[in-house]
Amino acid sequence: MDLTEKIVRTAWGNGITEYDTAQGYGESEKVLGNVVRSIGLGSELRIITKLDPNLDHLDKAALEKAVRESLTQLGVPVLYGLMVHREEYLDLWEEGLGDTLRGFISKGLTKHIGVSVYSPDKAGLALGIDGINIVQIPSNIFDRRFERACVFEDAKRKRKQIYVRSVFLQGLMLMSVKELPGHMQFVAPVLKRLDGLCRDAGLTRQGLALGYARYAYPYAKILFGVETPEQVEENMVYWNENVPIAIIDHVREVFDNVDERILNPVFWSK
Repeated sequence: MDLTEKIVRTAWGNGITEYDTAQGYGESEKVLGNVVRSIGLGSELRIITKLDPNLDHLDKAALEKAVRESLTQLGVPVLYGLMVHREEYLDLWEEGLGDTLRGFISKGLTKHIGVSVYSPDKAGLALGIDGINIVQIPSNIFDRRFERACVFEDAKRKRKQIYVRSVFLQGLMLMSVKELPGHMQFVAPVLKRLDGLCRDAGLTRQGLALGYARYAYPYAKILFGVETPEQVEENMVYWNENVPIAIIDHVREVFDNVDERILNPVFWSK
């Protein structure tokens, strides 16, 4: 049994039935598909994939060909969700993209249509579009932009599903101050404040991050990536830890307005 199969089996054993991938993530669809076929869960797993951002999103034939290739790679009869990978493609919705994607539902290629966004403005736009019912956003202890913009409440009111990625801020939240490269020392004060909160709560950073996500986004689904089955088990333990509500409120006070240099990985390069 290879590592990926062990990860999926461990996740399945912990009640995790949804998987997020993308056409642009190298061979991820093929690798996941091999596991799906090996363990025979093709009709039970919910797989969401994203369109390759390099495709011409107004070329209906090219998009359909790519989706059918994804189904073949993944070994599933229908996608649970098909997402637009970049928020700027929302500008093409009324130019034909919306009709094309809705057509994929009619053809039985996918059950839901969604979009991955970075900004609260685009999340609000997506939630207002008829035909989009999945919106993926980055949100975490440090990045509270979507909370302040009431995106979660808006999604609940419109009966649309939010998926939250980057709960560990692409791993930055789990780095020690000593591990920070020289050009990123501006992150150190925020990590030290996080450590203080963790000491007060008797939690690890990982436990606080997942606990915050669980309580702050009760109607959202949380995405996390792993490299080993042990990390799946570890995340589930932290997910089920009891995090005092008072700590959740304190997090909101302490990290009310974090510098965008920390929130946006674009600013992390030298």
